[in-house]
Amino acid sequence: MRLTDEEEAMQAGRLGPLRQWAIDHQIRVGRYFGANDLVPVGQAHIMADTESLGVAGVEWLERWAALPADQRMVCIPTLTDPRGTDFAAAQRLKQQPWMVDLERRAADAFAALGVLMTNTCINYQTIMAPVPGEHVAYGDTGVVIYCNSVCGARSNFEGGPSALSAAVTGRTPRYGFHLPERRQVTLLVRVSYTPRRLDEWGALGGVVGRLAGDYWQVPALIGIERVPNSDEMKHFGAALASYGSVALFHMVGITPEAMRLEDVAAAPASLKAHHVGQAELRVFQARYAKDVGTVDVVVFSAPQLSLVEIQAVASLLEGKRVAVPLLAVTSPQVKADADRFGLTARIEASGATVLSGMCFYQSYARDMAEANNWRRLATNSAKLVNILGGYGYKPVLLSMQQCVEAACAGGRLSA
Repeated sequence: MRLTDEEEAMQAGRLGPLRQWAIDHQIRVGRYFGANDLVPVGQAHIMADTESLGVAGVEWLERWAALPADQRMVCIPTLTDPRGTDFAAAQRLKQQPWMVDLERRAADAFAALGVLMTNTCINYQTIMAPVPGEHVAYGDTGVVIYCNSVCGARSNFEGGPSALSAAVTGRTPRYGFHLPERRQVTLLVRVSYTPRRLDEWGALGGVVGRLAGDYWQVPALIGIERVPNSDEMKHFGAALASYGSVALFHMVGITPEAMRLEDVAAAPASLKAHHVGQAELRVFQARYAKDVGTVDVVVFSAPQLSLVEIQAVASLLEGKRVAVPLLAVTSPQVKADADRFGLTARIEASGATVLSGMCFYQSYARDMAEANNWRRLATNSAKLVNILGGYGYKPVLLSMQQCVEAACAGGRLSA
């Protein structure tokens, strides 16, 4: 790989052991993917939950955090994905003290490195969205696909060590979706039904993800009748990434790189085309409603809720009382506003819980299921239903309103 003078200085260890490790890691990744050089990045976003890190990962971070300050600090704005717990609610969720202790240790280590402990997977809605053409190094799949597709930024899925490497070097290997040719369409999806609810947008993402099924596939959707709002794009992209490992999509006439199909496809007639309509979405949703009966817990999470979604939950719960646990999970940034506007109080007056800075499936979900006797779970997140089967849950995908109704009806699902 071609290296600049500064990058060669990092490689030689003249800028400290952390940067030497980081640049070496990036060179290895870049060589594997055939990158010719490194590209400067403006932001990094690190997956930071301790269920992923484990004790060994936290100890590894702590060793870097013990370096002198001039050798350990990140050099670009660096954010974190959700934690594994909301410290204020860990006992209520029956999370174990060792989980909380490990989370605090990880947070302290990241903070010592100069990382901003934002604890969010919706940084594009709450902190500093990247701009078109900006190269970034993001870890969370939902963050990557939204910022690539909706914001027009440039990022691959960065594993934790790679995102940290980008944070301390200010660079990432120039391969994949940093290259214009990788951002071209590889398959067409003709849509005859434009979703109306968030769960339907997630279902559409799940269907398209299954059609794609490959990180290097770039689907283009044709036929969406209106511009989806930020939350709709969020649910669609998160499910698309979850079901298909997809990092970039285009909506023709809507997303910034694809005002025309020809903008992202040199030979549109040669592309394989699929049709997706309302029937396909209903089949997808029905798959997660078989033999559920009643549910034990209702969860709004994955992605974290925006302030608008929090307001919607508060309105649906007005004057009602939940009979099974209902968890509304959001970012610390949104939680502060929800507190200020009285939305948190309105939600929790029903007996529901607003959680901050965590995401359900990254929060020792299997342990919580066993501790709380939760197995059947209702959510409006298609991404969440895709993941939770692996944690021992039987999830059902419903609308936000149906989820609230189930929580207030003792877990019984409406017809």
